[in-house]
Amino acid sequence: MRRLREGKAWTLEVCAQRLALSPSYLSQIETNQRPVTARVLVSLMKLFEVDASAFDVDDDDRLVADLREVAAEQAGANPPSLAEIKQVVALAPALAHEFIRLHRAYRRLDERLKVTDETLALDEMVAASAALPYEEVRDYFHYKNNYIHSLDVAAEQLAQDCGVTGGVPVESRLEASLSTRFGIQVAAAEHDGAGTLRRFNPTAKILAIDQTQPASTRSFQLAYQLAALELRDLIEAELASAAFRTQAAADICRIGLGNYAAGALLMPYATFRQAAAEVRHDVERLQTRFQTSFEQVCHRLSTLQRPTARGLPFYFVRVDMAGNITKRHSATRLQFARFGGGCPIWNVHEAFGQPGRTMVQLAEMPDGVRYLCMARGIVKRAGAYLEPDRRYAVGLGCEVQHASAVVYSSGVDLKGPAAAIGISCRICERDNCRQRAFPPIDRAFHVSPDERAIVPYELARRQFV
Repeated sequence: MRRLREGKAWTLEVCAQRLALSPSYLSQIETNQRPVTARVLVSLMKLFEVDASAFDVDDDDRLVADLREVAAEQAGANPPSLAEIKQVVALAPALAHEFIRLHRAYRRLDERLKVTDETLALDEMVAASAALPYEEVRDYFHYKNNYIHSLDVAAEQLAQDCGVTGGVPVESRLEASLSTRFGIQVAAAEHDGAGTLRRFNPTAKILAIDQTQPASTRSFQLAYQLAALELRDLIEAELASAAFRTQAAADICRIGLGNYAAGALLMPYATFRQAAAEVRHDVERLQTRFQTSFEQVCHRLSTLQRPTARGLPFYFVRVDMAGNITKRHSATRLQFARFGGGCPIWNVHEAFGQPGRTMVQLAEMPDGVRYLCMARGIVKRAGAYLEPDRRYAVGLGCEVQHASAVVYSSGVDLKGPAAAIGISCRICERDNCRQRAFPPIDRAFHVSPDERAIVPYELARRQFV
């Protein structure tokens, strides 16, 4: 509320008058001392010309989770309490974002110093520092709720114009659209051993696609090229509004926005949302209907956050075999760790051992919120015998209050025993987890010389402020 008012350069008194409220009442709303009634909410929407989603707390939940992890790492044994962090996020969100940005810069500098101390090669130093633009882009999508309205709507219209709908041969429709709209010829490329999926020659107007890839990958690369050309102005407008600090981050985000548009083109919002509800979010049935991959469907399900027609709130994550989170998004209250690995009890790690099998888990976070978690190990073929395949695990989940609308809840006792998981060991609040890798950063611990348990230390009692 305060950010919207200050954006108009209005004083508290002027804004209160326009809302037909007293200045003291408005001040209490801005400091979270009074709730916003339905009448006041309607007045706010009309005055500031925004949707009700502008007042959602989703962004605050993300920022609280990020700030809590950063603060715990920096403060050692005396971190700010959760109540203090929530107050900072509510009253000074810009300061919270800046604190996280400074912490990220500190970590990068610390890594560079360690690289220098170890006298590694210069190219490795550059590689270590190159992660920063990726983190900036990841934060951009994170705080956009992984939904880019302008691109999503435009891609949906483009799909209709090109006849890209469920049940039609998508790959041939995309090839025809590239030809008629831009005079681009699609050619089959030989596997080059370098992992090149798509190569576009703008001068010759030839788009070469690796034919050893599955149809879903080929279609996605065609959709990317079509969206990148057709929606170029919208993509550049989004980049301009993002105001990235480096050109590298802008270049990375341009690819990310193109990928987002490609997914929205292959799985148009309204059609996909309706189909997902009809099949109870059965990923394999949606794969067949939209001729996409398992991962593409999972990712798209997590982006259905259009303010006027929200889909089911899912989290989506992709993890590699080393435990690195390579893709992450959550429209739920579950937030992923920014640093370090995830909880080892989470079924997404177990999925590597049984690729192709869908694994279902009922899990409970330390705050008592339960989730229906689905995970599957996937293998992306290299296309050649002497080249290694890429292996990942993808996870998709929702809070149990929505589980009845998800096919993976079939046969699951949603009120029965649940796996006790956390975000990561470094900030997990659980006292008696047998899978702890190390103690939490914000808790003191004691090691007894006379007693040994599975975890070789005992956490000190939590101090509440």
